[in-house]
Amino acid sequence: MAGTRTRTRIGSELSRYARAAAIAEELHHECSVLLELYRKKEEFPEDLAFSEERLVTVPPSSSQLSVYDRVWRLYSALLQCRTLLEGVVRREEVLGDGEVEAQYEGQKKTVTDRLGYLLEITRRLLVDGDGNAALTPGPENPELSDPKNGGLFVLKRGIYRVYSELEHWALAASKSLRALDPGAAAPKERGKRARNRGKRARR
Repeated sequence: MAGTRTRTRIGSELSRYARAAAIAEELHHECSVLLELYRKKEEFPEDLAFSEERLVTVPPSSSQLSVYDRVWRLYSALLQCRTLLEGVVRREEVLGDGEVEAQYEGQKKTVTDRLGYLLEITRRLLVDGDGNAALTPGPENPELSDPKNGGLFVLKRGIYRVYSELEHWALAASKSLRALDPGAAAPKERGKRARNRGKRARR
């Protein structure tokens, strides 16, 4: 019985990582759509460049980190992404753009909701964990916090940069969570074994 409970727990943990990775992949897609919608809305060039410095700051990734600390690192990054997104929402409300595009607003809400769901799923992965990682300070985006230094264009570029940051971390989360799921390669392996059995049977 103990062995059965252990296998069930392991299988449950693996499926939780896979599920979280799938949600992160969906978020990455939704962020890419939002980024493109905003770029077209504001008529930004496709090659708009930013500083290489990230808005979200977390400890560097390392193979020496425990699974718990890797997940906590992602959770911290995603929390900062939500803070940045909330800042965008507040600024756009103050901006009071009269030409609100329904598709853009709907996509922004989709990203907000999916990010919140991914945060909750990631938090659950940490419930039974044991580690010593700490949340990093909230992110700062001068282009949003102090738009007086460049006017409306700088503010809108700052919003675009936030969306770019969200896209980056959604992709990072999907890759990291997928890597934490050892069962990810299992279907291919099972298929290979099935083909080998078929070959032996034909002989």
